[in-house]
Amino acid sequence: MSEAVELAREVSAARDRLIEFVRRCPDDRWRSVPLGDDDPRTVGVIVDHVADAYEYIGAWVDELAQGAAVEVTPALVDELNARHAAQVAAPTRPSVVGHLLHSGDAIVALVGSLSPDQLSAGDGRVARLAQIAARHADGHRDELETALGLTT
Repeated sequence: MSEAVELAREVSAARDRLIEFVRRCPDDRWRSVPLGDDDPRTVGVIVDHVADAYEYIGAWVDELAQGAAVEVTPALVDELNARHAAQVAAPTRPSVVGHLLHSGDAIVALVGSLSPDQLSAGDGRVARLAQIAARHADGHRDELETALGLTT
């Protein structure tokens, strides 16, 4: 199995674990702000943020794989995250699952289609971004499960 296919499977599996969390999260917890002052977003907004991140990470992967110069900075990521939180104040569970499926499928297909040269493009940043896409979903799921006391 190629490295690209393995990375795509990791992204897909992490996304699926996050969707499973969405489906078992109690309604009253879905609208809660479990991280308090550290993160004022609701559970729904945090989970939808992962779907949103698949979109911008996927765009960066595609641009880098095509040889474009892409600058990704913490400030840019913070700006994208703040914009998302302002635009998506109270997402429904079905809309979040749909967003995760749509944007997740797109990044999984993109990553899985990369050649070894494309995967190593941008001094290996393409592969690192694919790894981030998988870890991002699991990281938020773990953090939310712990904060909500829903660990399995």
